Amino acid sequence: MNPGGGQFTDFPAVQTHGGQFICYDIFGSLFEITSKYRPPIIPIGRGAYGIVCSVLDSETNELVAMKKIANAFDNHMDAKRTLREIKLLRHLDHENIIGIRDVVPPPLRRQFSDVYIATELMDTDLHQIIRSNQSLSEEHCQYFLYQLLRGLKYIHSANVIHRDLKPSNLLLNANCDLKICDFGLARPTSENEFMTEYVVTRWYRAPELLLNSSDYTAAIDVWSVGCIFMELMNRKPLFPGKDHVHQMRLLTELLGTPTESDLGFTNNEDAKRYIRQLPNFPRQPLANLFSHVNPLAIDLVDRMLTFDPNRRITVEEALNHQYLSKLHDPNDEPICQKPFSFEFEQQPMDEEQIKEMIYQEAIGLNPTYA
Repeated sequence: MNPGGGQFTDFPAVQTHGGQFICYDIFGSLFEITSKYRPPIIPIGRGAYGIVCSVLDSETNELVAMKKIANAFDNHMDAKRTLREIKLLRHLDHENIIGIRDVVPPPLRRQFSDVYIATELMDTDLHQIIRSNQSLSEEHCQYFLYQLLRGLKYIHSANVIHRDLKPSNLLLNANCDLKICDFGLARPTSENEFMTEYVVTRWYRAPELLLNSSDYTAAIDVWSVGCIFMELMNRKPLFPGKDHVHQMRLLTELLGTPTESDLGFTNNEDAKRYIRQLPNFPRQPLANLFSHVNPLAIDLVDRMLTFDPNRRITVEEALNHQYLSKLHDPNDEPICQKPFSFEFEQQPMDEEQIKEMIYQEAIGLNPTYA
């Protein structure tokens, strides 16, 4: 039996490449990682990209989450996302952001096709908790909100917008530590050229994104935080839209139809025309609809769910809000000393160039494998 997991039998393991690597067979999927990783290896998740296992790093004696991205270079967009995520996680160093531990080098450079990324191992994510019947006190919810904002303050200070905050991207452990993950869609805060349409979970998407605004700001992340916090308090999504139009309808039914002055942030005439033809809904007082929620929390969420991004509360202001006064400590909410540079994405990269850049990241973390 595995000391780490009990529920799995041992997976067959073979040493390869003169003992420098070890290859595990996980339900028919090969996991070839450097030999410092030791059993117990336990599958803990499966995503569109491949399998995640927990495994022991024998050098640090730490259990890590090892994600295998199979055929990582087959899809150009996905390969760029993987590179972006590796570079971002190596740059960002904060208690509320998932820590990257390793990028495993390939045994043979010329046969580099799968990417293995090791990160801190967490127990669950906020989506699982919300769906479970585990009771959450208001203190829990408050502490999750505080940590999310604390991590976001650091991310925004690095000139980065996350763009895809949602409960499943917020990892938790048994101590209720919260860490933000999945930076594959992150973008610079200062980039103003037209942004391509991308797949972000619609339910947490700010109105300016639903309206295809190309010059959005870090305020889009704050909107997502408001949606996540209300979902935590209600145990169900605040705006579960079925498509773009339905999503916009749900926002306006709760928050009221935007006024002309609310629309000052967009110069997209199509978007304005679309809003003007919507039925005229008044803003519902959130305090009436969610009478079980602390009025101070409602006040904060109200300021997050503000239509005009220029009037929406910032992360810094949210941390200073009275609702978080018991947790807020300005001396323990660090910012990133050096802005992250998206320079590497500015020139077009082919598959080989992306592969070489990820290889260099792996060698940077594993110089003896160069």
